[in-house]
Amino acid sequence: MARELVILECTECKRRNYTTKKEKRNTPERLEKMKYCKFEHKHTLHKETR
Repeated sequence: MARELVILECTECKRRNYTTKKEKRNTPERLEKMKYCKFEHKHTLHKETR
């Protein structure tokens, strides 16, 4: 099973800043990571978009 490309969106500015890969079978829920948002100039929570 191939890894799927997902897009991460900032929860504060709502911009799509990052992409990453994940295995759908191992993590079926949405991915959440603390990443640096260059528009907010701070670390914010980024969630997987659909």
